Amino acid sequence: MTPTGSSSGLPRAVVLLSGGLDSATTLAIAQAAGFACHCLSIDYGQRHRAELQAANELARTLGACEHRVIRLALNEFGGSALTDPTINVPTDGDQAGIPVTYVPARNTVMLSLALAWAEVLGSRDIFIGVNAVDYSGYPDCRPDYIAAFEKMANLATRAAVEGAVLRLHAPLIDMSKAEIIARGNALGVDFGLTISCYQAAGDGRACGVCDACRLRRAGFIAAGTADPTRYSATPVVNSAAQS
Repeated sequence: MTPTGSSSGLPRAVVLLSGGLDSATTLAIAQAAGFACHCLSIDYGQRHRAELQAANELARTLGACEHRVIRLALNEFGGSALTDPTINVPTDGDQAGIPVTYVPARNTVMLSLALAWAEVLGSRDIFIGVNAVDYSGYPDCRPDYIAAFEKMANLATRAAVEGAVLRLHAPLIDMSKAEIIARGNALGVDFGLTISCYQAAGDGRACGVCDACRLRRAGFIAAGTADPTRYSATPVVNSAAQS
């Protein structure tokens, strides 16, 4: 199987789009690099489901040629504060080790789905917005992991065996949150559309106190850019998801 271009003649890429700041910037980077972007979001039973609505709006406004949402109930397994309502989302900003917001094997599952779609599309390129600088210590956001998955992908698919080498792009991997924001601004990303909060309300308002909110707020401060995030009037502390 050889890669084929889109109807526009551009090479196709699959972009994992969560609806957050990082994935939005990654989509803009892929677009600027000349790819016809097919965006993939995963409804995995996350408590911050408002991010899926944000992903849909971002795909539309950033000019993706397609956006699909796959439903995959990782909340059936639980094991994470993002998928199990009995586990509180940490809000004190002081955690040792890998936090309870880590979702077991999430990036591996998502990348596997992206890989399957890429092979069907004839795409040789997958983009993911993982970051190993300003992040929460997740093991599947490290450069070694990205390199290992790319190696596996090139062993596991018919396309690769037939000579279509797949590239896994993680353009934010070495960037600080402030650098990501600056890059997104330069590419015209409307960060007001993005949702990063681990326990965002149904209307997208952020709690302001979870790890994701803290990293996001600090990034805008460091970038010297106004923070467009809509925060709840009262911080949400250790609550179940709002709908």
